[in-house]
Amino acid sequence: MVILVTNSPSKFGRMNKRERRFERLIATADRLLEGATQISTRFSRWRMAIFVIGLATTVILYKLALFHTGNATLALFIATFLVVAWYHNRLEARMHRLRLWRNVKSANLARLRLDWDSIPKDSSPTSESHAYAADLDLLGPRSLFTLLNTTLSSNGRDTLAKWLLDQNTRPPDPQGWGARQILVKELAPLSGFRDRLIVEASLVGEQEIDGRRILSTLQAPAGFSGLLPVLGTQSLLAACTISLGFGAALGWFPSYWMFSFTPYAIIYFLTSGRAAPAFSRALTLHDELEKLGAIFKLLKARSFVTTPSIKQLLSPLLDSPQRPDLYITRFARVSHSLSVRAHALVHLALNAVVPWDLLWTYRLEQLQRQVLPEIPTWLDTLAELEASAALGNFAFLNPEYTWPILVQPGSNGRVATLVARDLGHPMIPPAQRVTNDVELTGQGRIFIVTGSNMSGKSTFLRTVGMNACLAQAGAPVCARSFEASWMRLFCCIRVDDSLEAGLSFFYAEVKRLKQVLDATQDTLRPPVLFLIDEIFKGTNNRERVIGSRAFIRALAGNNAFGLVTTHDLELAELEKEIPTASNAHFREGVEARTLTFDYRLRPGPCPTTNALRIMAIEGLPVADPGTN
Repeated sequence: MVILVTNSPSKFGRMNKRERRFERLIATADRLLEGATQISTRFSRWRMAIFVIGLATTVILYKLALFHTGNATLALFIATFLVVAWYHNRLEARMHRLRLWRNVKSANLARLRLDWDSIPKDSSPTSESHAYAADLDLLGPRSLFTLLNTTLSSNGRDTLAKWLLDQNTRPPDPQGWGARQILVKELAPLSGFRDRLIVEASLVGEQEIDGRRILSTLQAPAGFSGLLPVLGTQSLLAACTISLGFGAALGWFPSYWMFSFTPYAIIYFLTSGRAAPAFSRALTLHDELEKLGAIFKLLKARSFVTTPSIKQLLSPLLDSPQRPDLYITRFARVSHSLSVRAHALVHLALNAVVPWDLLWTYRLEQLQRQVLPEIPTWLDTLAELEASAALGNFAFLNPEYTWPILVQPGSNGRVATLVARDLGHPMIPPAQRVTNDVELTGQGRIFIVTGSNMSGKSTFLRTVGMNACLAQAGAPVCARSFEASWMRLFCCIRVDDSLEAGLSFFYAEVKRLKQVLDATQDTLRPPVLFLIDEIFKGTNNRERVIGSRAFIRALAGNNAFGLVTTHDLELAELEKEIPTASNAHFREGVEARTLTFDYRLRPGPCPTTNALRIMAIEGLPVADPGTN
């Protein structure tokens, strides 16, 4: 029989060296910013003093009719003012970059301390009726996804969520999983690289890059039918107008330029509305393309000789004949040029001289045609880098975590397995975290976990499930060792009734359990890891025991292994009937009429209960069994 052995908090209770390092870095940044702020204040005073003194001196010299001296003095003060302003702006830019870098370190310190109020909020994806997301706290404001997410784009966010949420639908791919783990391992120590990615993107704007909007906007036609002939005609008329206007200004001939400008203006007003969509798309794309360009430029400038997995991932960006950094920069330039339409007078003046809108609309159409087939690959590559970097950041923040080992059933006689030592919940602070061992080997293996209220049963189920999810996503896990075959996760831990769907709590629980049972009957897919908390708690004791016995027997004969928690000690008798079933329990103690828990898992059924004791301690009219 497999026995689950408990362990003390061990190394997870020690203060993380990363925390002290982040505190020192943040303190250093604060000192630098404080000093730089004082210098910036002096620069502001100098600029004001130079302006006032320069203006007063120049006026006095002009009043004294010292015009040459006044002009020289004015030029000197303007040059001095520009030099001081340049240094001041340079200082402010560096301060802004340092603030962004400090924010990155502060966010990581918050993740390390599980300070949820200080962790940056994100638009966490939603996944209703998911097999395990709500049960394992994967999504939401205080979730594993929020703890992990450092992505820069919607594509990166969705990729990270997909790695966590699509494990049941994704076929097992040991080679792909191994390649991802190697990639995450390479990214883990590159904290400077990860920080700079975030800083460079944040320098352009705080909003995430919306990959879907970029792609849909670029897929829409930029120009209109007949754009090129109209552009050619307008260019010819503009050239004639400029030449004739220049000749008229020099007195070479009369104002013939009106003959070319008139049709030019007529064509402009007839076609200006047809070029307007390109302007709206330019406004949509400008900031996001500029941010993409900054990221791609950083990737292009960096060497990845010592990190072959990162280099291989980025090969579509680094080795593509269509240079992503250059083309995205060109897209940004076109978007910026078209955005002058927002300034009516400047826009009208430019189009009066040259066919500005048509020229840049045609340029946008050319760029779309050249790189549109490549953009989905570029965005997907960047998304995979972002998601891997998020997991790498998680590994960097938790160097004591271990890298899981994937076991392939059937190789060397191995069976479906989940074996972990010192397994802990990654979202419980190390000082309070208690670790346990768990060993599930072979299909049909079931642990029936009994224990008192608040003893840790539900938390233990989430500990197993969350670490299994992290392992299959390619991240390190909160354990001393972790070996597992590929699994499909199905949970019934957090069940809510639904007024909208007309479901009672019990019926909602039945539907969830039926979903679990159906999944375990599929023998052509990986085994199910089921985690069921307080089975059939929505009905009476007699029917609950009958239903639970039948359900557990069915699970034992299917393609699955896992844990079931219960208050019904009668279910502990199943260990005698089902060879693959074993009992384990959590227990409590009483000190000075106060319940205490050590959250350690022990073999065998629970020898104590505490419901009546809790009632008595809280003053309800029942006898305290502990006093008998």
